[in-house]
Amino acid sequence: MEPTINSIFNCNQPMAIAVVKPSSWLKNGIQVEKANNLNLFKFTDELQARMQELVDRKTADSLTPEEAAEMEAIGELIIIVSYINGMIASEAQKFQGTGNSEQGTDKN
Repeated sequence: MEPTINSIFNCNQPMAIAVVKPSSWLKNGIQVEKANNLNLFKFTDELQARMQELVDRKTADSLTPEEAAEMEAIGELIIIVSYINGMIASEAQKFQGTGNSEQGTDKN
């Protein structure tokens, strides 16, 4: 008996989609940029372009399941980077507030 396409690919089972991890872009998708005397994380032009391409494909309803997983992973990375940048900015603001009040105090 010859194998059928269904038996080879087990088409009766849901297709597994490769999971894309946000960490896969840490080395080539994120850079550090100085903004207002803070070192903040920023996406490279390439990663920004890839995200835009995926958004455009989703809008055109031509996104594959693999691309949808990739877009979701990049979206998670956006949330993580935004959160970290917010923490950095908040800490810098606290530090500046503390530094400014101490500068106005006479220590003699």
